[in-house]
Amino acid sequence: MADNNENNPGPGNSDLDPLLSLLSETESTPTQSTPSSSPSGSLTINAAAPSPLTESGTKPLRQRRIPKWFKITLAAVVIVMLVPLVSFGKAMATPSNLSLIERGAEWMRDNGMGDVLNSIEGWHLLRNQPEAGGEPDRAIGIISTPTTSVDTTAPHLPKPANVAVPFGVTPLENEGVWQQIGPTVGGAATMYTTQVRPDSVRTRLLAGLTWIDPKTASFEQFPGTEEPGGRWNKPSQVPLDRRLNLIAAFNSGFRMQDARGGYYDDGVMHKPLRDGAASFVILADGTASVGVWGRDFTMNPTIRTVRQNLDLIVDNGGGLPAPVSPLSRTTQSGAAPGQLAPGLSDNSDGAWGATFGNKILAWRSAVGVTATGGIVYGYGDGLGALSLADLMLRAGCVRAMELDINTVWTTFNFYQPTTPGDPASVSGTKLLPESFKGANRYLSPDARDFVAVFKRAY
Repeated sequence: MADNNENNPGPGNSDLDPLLSLLSETESTPTQSTPSSSPSGSLTINAAAPSPLTESGTKPLRQRRIPKWFKITLAAVVIVMLVPLVSFGKAMATPSNLSLIERGAEWMRDNGMGDVLNSIEGWHLLRNQPEAGGEPDRAIGIISTPTTSVDTTAPHLPKPANVAVPFGVTPLENEGVWQQIGPTVGGAATMYTTQVRPDSVRTRLLAGLTWIDPKTASFEQFPGTEEPGGRWNKPSQVPLDRRLNLIAAFNSGFRMQDARGGYYDDGVMHKPLRDGAASFVILADGTASVGVWGRDFTMNPTIRTVRQNLDLIVDNGGGLPAPVSPLSRTTQSGAAPGQLAPGLSDNSDGAWGATFGNKILAWRSAVGVTATGGIVYGYGDGLGALSLADLMLRAGCVRAMELDINTVWTTFNFYQPTTPGDPASVSGTKLLPESFKGANRYLSPDARDFVAVFKRAY
């Protein structure tokens, strides 16, 4: 007969009950138990500090209290993350003519991440620099516009000399040859335009140039919805009732936080003007010029607008030309020849911006003034600050300043109505067809400030 103690251990058995063993392992203090008989003959365990067991036979974990300092820290992190998310969401939702990518880039610059964005843009551009050699993939066409009348009655500047091609480059047909474009005023031309290779290395590229006569055309600065900031009595587009006289428009300078200069318009000093800064100046009579603030221009009642951006890239040391009166039939001459600003090759003291480096080739733009007072706008792809300055010098400028850069911000468009007398039919044509923004830019609210060119009444 089998021994009963094998299945029902008694007080004398040396093996502990499995439950007692488990309790002995899980409790921090030894468990004292006193075996006693029960009606069923099983052991009754009396523990000093019994612990409840789960259905699986294990002790439940104790719930820890979260420290107060951790709750406060977590709340602070959530708030810190929430603020930029709300700001970013607002920037994305605000009505604007910018794409979502452009809005995101602007938001980064507004929130202290400009250096990160500049590094990304610089990295991308360095790996996508224009190739050397080759020929342009398009011709420089003949522009069909009204020709200058033989009987010219309006005061005007003489037609500019053609633009030299880079050394060693065989010119294309019409390359560097000024062609009249836009309406005439009193039989005189308002604008001439041409295209030319930017240098003798990247010969597949074409830069665009437009020469504007301030005697037959007038200039006006318009604010953008975001730049230069502030509130203005002007719209951020060319208004409908002025479009029949609109003949061109072009981009202005950097964002004000990067321009190293100020902004003044119609009696409002939005940001203080810096002595020594390159300045595009518009007078009350609509004429314009380019020079150094404090040397070539100082504030006086005839000045309507001053838009500053970095330092001059072409300079003649001061003196003539001054803005030309539109009523004067004489032309100014005798201005010293323009010269490349020293330090352009290495961006001395960051004078020409630090967006993604002066030597990285990209879309860049500039505005300058000739010895007789004509205004020249130039832009194109594959330009550094040095080659941009050389382009403006070849176009006859004695003083010139860099404007905005990058594909998104460089724009020059011509405008004319498709239906005579109907301002709503006015549409644009790009100076360079490969430029990024649409031809009708500035006919709807734009984020950046810009310059509009109007035909003078005669």
